[in-house]
Amino acid sequence: MENEKQILEILKQNQEILKQTHKSVEKTRKYILYNMIFTIVVFVLPIIGLIFVIPVFLNSYIGSLDGLMLVYYYI
Repeated sequence: MENEKQILEILKQNQEILKQTHKSVEKTRKYILYNMIFTIVVFVLPIIGLIFVIPVFLNSYIGSLDGLMLVYYYI
C-alpha cells in the first residue's frame, strides 16, 4: 500500500514536470517560428524585390549612357 502511494506521488510529479516541459517547448517553437518569419521579411523579400528593381535601374542607366554617347558622337 505504501509502495502504491509513492508510485502515485512520483507519477504526479512526473506529470507536473511534463506540463512544464511542454510549455517550454511551445515557447521555443513559437520563438523559432517568429525568428524564421522575421528572417524571411528582412532578407528574402528585399532580395526578391531587387530582382525586379535592378533591371529597371540598368535600363535607365544604359539609356542615359546611350544619350551621352550620341551627343559625343555628333561633336
